[in-house]
Amino acid sequence: MEKIKNIDKAEILVLKEQVAYQSNQVVSRTLAQNNALSVTLFSFDKGEEISSHESSGDAFVICLDGIGEITIDDKKYELHEGESIVMPAKHPHAVLGKEQFKMLLVVVF
Repeated sequence: MEKIKNIDKAEILVLKEQVAYQSNQVVSRTLAQNNALSVTLFSFDKGEEISSHESSGDAFVICLDGIGEITIDDKKYELHEGESIVMPAKHPHAVLGKEQFKMLLVVVF
C-alpha cells in the first residue's frame, strides 16, 4: 500500500505546481492520510474559504503561493509565501484566500 499518493516519486517537484487554481473554488489534493498524519495540498481562489471548524490534531500550514488569511480563535493572521503557522488542535480556525493562495497542510493527530 502506498504511503504517499497522488504525487510523483523520485523526481524533483515544485510543490506549488502540484495543485492548480480553479475559478471560485477551493481545490485539495491529498498526499498522505492515516490515523497519525494527514498531508494535503490546497489552492484557494481569491475570496474562497474553509469556514471555521476544529480539528483533533495540530494543523501546520505552509504558504506556497499568494496570500492567505488564517483565523485562530477569532484572531486573524496574514500568511505570505514561505511563511507558516500552526493551528492548534481543538481551537476554532478558518482559512481564506485573500488573494489566490496555495498551502501545504500537515495535520498531526
